[in-house]
Amino acid sequence: MKKQTIALKKGLLLIALAFGTMPAFSQSKLLVGTWRLTAADKILADGTRQPDYGPNPHGIAIFTADGHYVVEIFRSDRTKFASGDRAKGTPEEYQAALLSASCHFGTYNVDPVKNTITFHTDRASFPNWDETTRVSSFTLDGDKLTWHVPPRPDGVIPVSVFSRVP
Repeated sequence: MKKQTIALKKGLLLIALAFGTMPAFSQSKLLVGTWRLTAADKILADGTRQPDYGPNPHGIAIFTADGHYVVEIFRSDRTKFASGDRAKGTPEEYQAALLSASCHFGTYNVDPVKNTITFHTDRASFPNWDETTRVSSFTLDGDKLTWHVPPRPDGVIPVSVFSRVP
């Protein structure tokens, strides 16, 4: 009986340690739901704001109550491959396809005091974001969600704007 008690305590300790190393899930229900992209802009070094994915970008963000997310952003004016086969594009077609989309998924948590979303990205269309953590500041004005992505190497700051889907 004593050996079973010790084994149980060791098992509970291992479980506690395993859960202690997992990313914290959202403790705020502020963002839970589905959001439609309304703007994907960029703020230039001089402070001007302009479209980053064309005048009518398409996209979606989904935040689940258990802390998972997916974000997809696409240019509206994407060029189709001349061959009609995704495995037979030209270098220019592949470059245009890659630069016309930004997608990532993983887990997230929200700090409503600091107004930040922490994205624990599993995979992304930009491979450098795979298995990374990024923190973005956000504002929530009614059903309008806006977040600023950390600056790119050239100093440009991407801004994503979404409206809640009823």
